[in-house]
Amino acid sequence: MGTPDFAVPSLKALHNSGHEIALVVTQPDRPKGRGQKVIYSPVKEAAVKLGFDVFQPVSIKTREFYEKIEALSPDIFVVIAFGHILTKQLLSIPKKGAINLHASLLPKYRGPAPIQWAIINMEKDTGVTSMLMDEGLDTGNILLSEKTVISPRETSASLHDRLSVVAGDLLILTISGFSTNSITPVSQDNSQATYAPMLRKKDGLIDWSKPAGEIEAFIRGMTPWPGAFTFIGNIRIKILDSDVFYGDTQENPGKVTVAERDKLCIATGKDLLSIREIQKESGKRLSIKEYLCGSNISPGTILG
Repeated sequence: MGTPDFAVPSLKALHNSGHEIALVVTQPDRPKGRGQKVIYSPVKEAAVKLGFDVFQPVSIKTREFYEKIEALSPDIFVVIAFGHILTKQLLSIPKKGAINLHASLLPKYRGPAPIQWAIINMEKDTGVTSMLMDEGLDTGNILLSEKTVISPRETSASLHDRLSVVAGDLLILTISGFSTNSITPVSQDNSQATYAPMLRKKDGLIDWSKPAGEIEAFIRGMTPWPGAFTFIGNIRIKILDSDVFYGDTQENPGKVTVAERDKLCIATGKDLLSIREIQKESGKRLSIKEYLCGSNISPGTILG
């Protein structure tokens, strides 16, 4: 059971490992983009290519869904970024249980956006956890975990891709150990739990009063979605890449201190932020040199 790109390497890992995949369950096809063309979820697209049966229920709380799954008499559910919380009744179906893969080192960063928040909060490392599902949100007993270092230039896009591969490998190890009873589930320490809430488009607004280091991490965590942005006048500008210039500045946060040739520096609550790549709304991604060639931004301009 899974829907987005993150779940695809795990589906392929299951396929390559020789386990019998009785059914792939994913979200219904939905319209996307300006043309509102109906497209498959990434999991469905991969499943169809691999030759698996695919089921796309509008709701998982129907008798039809329960009976369809029950009739398969599955040993294990594998759930990765499915988009639904399974009911107690559904979780009672598999003989051995339901395994979930989550992109954090639980109990930290439970919830829908663990990858983004780990970067935004300047964590040094993160990882993937496999757990035995219960009715809560990422609260089940831990089976295995795999840690990885977050590199200094990591974006949520690059970390997402790396962790999705880690998840596939960890899944196979988990199923092997879980099936032979060589893994002992461990309860999560709820006192250490943190939550990674879903991000909305408006959450990408840059707060220039924060230190430049925090803003730089915020930009990486918000890339590609929902994107870190600011305004030059009434023009919305997305910041895609940046560097921190350490040093005192007496300028107000959000003020352009340097705008020349290939350099655009912004005052923050501490230190300066140098913009490397930028994108106007509905425009293409530009290096700061390309952007400055066609803009009239100048020192003293206030971003906000």
